[in-house]
Amino acid sequence: MFECLVLGDSIAVGTKMFRPDCVSYAKTGINSRDWNRQYGNQDLDAKTTIISLGSNDFKNINSESELRAIRAATKSNRVYWIVPAIKPDIQRIIKLIAADWGDQILHIPEISKDNVHPTMSGYRQLAKAAQ
Repeated sequence: MFECLVLGDSIAVGTKMFRPDCVSYAKTGINSRDWNRQYGNQDLDAKTTIISLGSNDFKNINSESELRAIRAATKSNRVYWIVPAIKPDIQRIIKLIAADWGDQILHIPEISKDNVHPTMSGYRQLAKAAQ
């Protein structure tokens, strides 16, 4: 069992910078379907897991199915979902999954000029909130 896992996309990569204690299965630009294909066979057993996925999902991806598969494979005492700053449909899906499992939702506290990623301070705040 890992102490901490960070799973996901570029937002997960940035969050990991402020959580050096965590093992990371994250890649910039990855969507939830490709994450399952690339990392779905990894050990996802940790005390704490931080998930940031969905920002790169598009219409040809069944985001709910892919994200539910990731959550079902995750065996953690605490799971935190970082909700994408945009994409209301993905926000809704993540909130439903989190509610089903009793997980915590984290909203990006400070958005950078691209309106997607946190600022450095925002990454620091996310990492701190998921401890």
